[in-house]
Amino acid sequence: MLELMTRYWWALLVRGLAAVIFSVLAFVLPGLTLQILVLMFGAYMLVDGAFRVVAAVGGRRSSIHWGLLLLHGLLGLALGIFTWVAPGVTVVALLAYIAAWAMMTGVLEIAAAVRLRDEIRGELWLGLSGLLSIAFGVLLLLYPAAGALTMVWMLGGYAMGFGVSMVVLGVRLRRMARAGGVQRRHRDDDMPAGAAPVA
Repeated sequence: MLELMTRYWWALLVRGLAAVIFSVLAFVLPGLTLQILVLMFGAYMLVDGAFRVVAAVGGRRSSIHWGLLLLHGLLGLALGIFTWVAPGVTVVALLAYIAAWAMMTGVLEIAAAVRLRDEIRGELWLGLSGLLSIAFGVLLLLYPAAGALTMVWMLGGYAMGFGVSMVVLGVRLRRMARAGGVQRRHRDDDMPAGAAPVA
């Protein structure tokens, strides 16, 4: 799994930047209606889902977890499209779907962080994004009829925290990829202190 994430570090980075952009728009345009805000979040889910699908398909031969990643990406794509093509659905119903997506995202990211805890430094960022996703999903389920301003803060705050976590993780994985990838890092970590790498 680490090899897959390292190869597609740019997907994590783009997903993080998209979340940060959404968050900034939510905070600087407080006059947006909740319906417009949900549509914007749907657009983010489309971007997120598309990059998950690309990473899953590209890594299907190197990772046994690619099927789960593909399913998650397809779910994000479907939900993102749904927010745009089903205008008759109430905002509360859309928020319930978003909550389910966020909690699924959180569980998968925490599971990935646990699997990667012995392979990379900084897996805590992945775990943190997972915890934020679960907390966000729970809040949406507990307060589906919150006021528009409260919902703006909830959506914007979640997107900012998640986005920053993904950007930091993407940058770390990029450094690993440029340093020679997973195998080289393991060789260097296994060396005694002060030993020089063997060419």
